[in-house]
Amino acid sequence: MFNVTVIKTFFETHFRKLSAETIGWLAIVLLHCATIPPVVGLLLGISDRLPSIDVVFFIWTGLLLMFLRSLVLKDTLNVITIGVGFIVHAALLGFLVFK
Repeated sequence: MFNVTVIKTFFETHFRKLSAETIGWLAIVLLHCATIPPVVGLLLGISDRLPSIDVVFFIWTGLLLMFLRSLVLKDTLNVITIGVGFIVHAALLGFLVFK
């Protein structure tokens, strides 16, 4: 029914393929995705609630710091990922403001 050995073997074989870079990249993508649903909901008229400003501030500050870190380390993948995320967010906010 519930075999711990099988689960342990699964995690040992599959998680070794993940690297710290992969986990960092996924974290950046998820941080960008945190503020997209409320903005899209506002644009489509589904919701009238904005995300709280402190959450947006901390997410954007964290992303900016990760972007600066990526620039210093010359990590091209993260620079591109975060840069594209900033562009998408700026476009969404532009659509919201100039609707």
